[in-house]
Amino acid sequence: MPLTAPAMSLRERKKIDTFRALASTAVKLVNERGLDNVTVEDISAEVGVSPRTFFNYFACKEDAVVIAYPDYAQHGEQAAETLLAAPPELSALEALTSALVSHADRIQEDREEWLHRIAVIEANPSLVSRLIAIGGESELSMLTAIGRRTGLDPEEDLYPGLLFSAVCGVFNAAVRHWYRLDGKQPLEELVRAAAAALAAGLPDPGKN
Repeated sequence: MPLTAPAMSLRERKKIDTFRALASTAVKLVNERGLDNVTVEDISAEVGVSPRTFFNYFACKEDAVVIAYPDYAQHGEQAAETLLAAPPELSALEALTSALVSHADRIQEDREEWLHRIAVIEANPSLVSRLIAIGGESELSMLTAIGRRTGLDPEEDLYPGLLFSAVCGVFNAAVRHWYRLDGKQPLEELVRAAAAALAAGLPDPGKN
């Protein structure tokens, strides 16, 4: 594996910057005005691009709100590769948790944007169905990787799907708690603490 990533071209960097500008602006405007009161034209004008350019990156304004990063489609594959490369002494739960921590780091880095994004999703439950649809391919990649790591068939055995659902629950619970804390506690710490509680069998608090 190379020690440094290949140099990114100016064109690639500009595309990433435009994507991120549209996504962050969409979240900002919707958080301020409400989902129904923001149009693609509003978002484009704020960023200084045409609506045609907007549609080069997103299918609709809802996607601009919920898809934060241009590599979202590859994120599941990257997490799956990280899971498979995890040391064998780690349990499948520990390995899967570690594979998802990089996403927690990005959320923490873009704290204000994500606090607004979560607020918008909380206020607009219809966006959740879009999130689920977007995550479909990533889920398949992760289930395949869990199956390979555990030697189980995701189609035939319960464990891969159960583990994936449990760790997604861990991550979602940690993100919600992070949001309630106004992002002031590192999200990675919350994710790992939630995963440790799950691994311990979720004992009642205060009981040995």
